[in-house]
Amino acid sequence: MKLKITLAGPKVHDVGYRVFLLKNAMNTALPGLSTYNWEGDGRQQVIALVEGDEARIKAFLKIIEKDRPELAQVTEVTSEPYEGEVGRTSEVAMLCSFVQLDKAIPLLLDMRDDLKAVRKTSDATLDEVRTMRKTTDATLEEIKGMREDIQPGYASNFRQMQSDIRAIKERLGMP
Repeated sequence: MKLKITLAGPKVHDVGYRVFLLKNAMNTALPGLSTYNWEGDGRQQVIALVEGDEARIKAFLKIIEKDRPELAQVTEVTSEPYEGEVGRTSEVAMLCSFVQLDKAIPLLLDMRDDLKAVRKTSDATLDEVRTMRKTTDATLEEIKGMREDIQPGYASNFRQMQSDIRAIKERLGMP
C-alpha cells in the first residue's frame, strides 16, 4: 500500500516535521518513506510518501493526525493513494541526519563564539571584582583604625559626662 500524505498550515516548515515523520515511520516499522517541503495554495505543506502494509500505514496516519511537532501549526492533514516511487525509510534517516547537522553546525559555531565572548567578559568582570575587593578590604581596615583612634576619646568624654551629671545631682540634692 502507498499513500501521499499532505500536512498543510501556516507553519509546518522549519519546525522539525520531517524528523517527526521519520521517527514515527521508524516506530511503526514502515519500510518506505519520502518527505519534502512544498508551498501550495498559499500555505506551507509537508508531503510524506509512505509505503508498507495497510496496518502499519493506518497506525502511522493515526499518530500524525493526532500529534505534531511542538511549534507546528497545522490546519489540514489529507491522504490519497499514491502510485509513484517511495524511498526507503533508512535513506530518509540518513538524509535527515545530514540536513539536521547542516542546520546545527552554524548554530553550534555561533554558540562557541558566544561562549568565548562570555568567558572574556566574565574574566574582565572577575578582575574588576578582585580589584573592588582589595579596595573594600583596605577601606574597612582604614575605618577600623579610625574607630580605634576615636573610641578612647569617646570613653573619656563619657566618663566626664557621668561625673558632671553626678555633681549636678548632688547640688540639686538628688540621690
